[in-house]
Amino acid sequence: MKLLIDRIRREGENLGRGILKIDSFLNHQIDPALMEAAGEAIAERFAAARPTRILTAEVSGIIPATMAGRALGNLPVVYARKHKPITMREPVYIDTAPSHTKGGEVLLMVSPEFLSAEDRVLIVDDFLASGRTIDALARIVQSAGAELVGIAAVVEKIFEGGRDELAHWGVPILALATIVDMSEGQIILNDE
Repeated sequence: MKLLIDRIRREGENLGRGILKIDSFLNHQIDPALMEAAGEAIAERFAAARPTRILTAEVSGIIPATMAGRALGNLPVVYARKHKPITMREPVYIDTAPSHTKGGEVLLMVSPEFLSAEDRVLIVDDFLASGRTIDALARIVQSAGAELVGIAAVVEKIFEGGRDELAHWGVPILALATIVDMSEGQIILNDE
């Protein structure tokens, strides 16, 4: 997605240790037009899979997931909570994933009232890096007895191996922008 790649080139910051700061349009401040275009690109790729629900992780995946849900005909978007609110009744689907930016493990929780065995689930997240967060989301889909139909990420850091980590799910994986190297302070995208 050229518009996204151009924004990463112009505004992305390499903070070291594989951390890409794109806070000016996705992870802190949102560019609605860019995220709408991202949602449309995801919808175009996965419409034929006929998803019935989109699953993401709290917080930064919510906007691209919502835009994809809207572009797919206003599909419901469920986000895995990291803290259990008092309104979430037991039992819940729960898994853990490491957080690269926060350090340590985070819990991911989804209420069974919003994810059922009848669902065809598309996972949408902001980043695909090591693949562990998306893998945890896929395990939640599996726990619900639902069918995983695809995985989409706004940005993939291919050098972290997440795509290979997720290959065992046997579903299509889409990245709208792919970064191949961030060594020595660089941000090298796959089209360079």
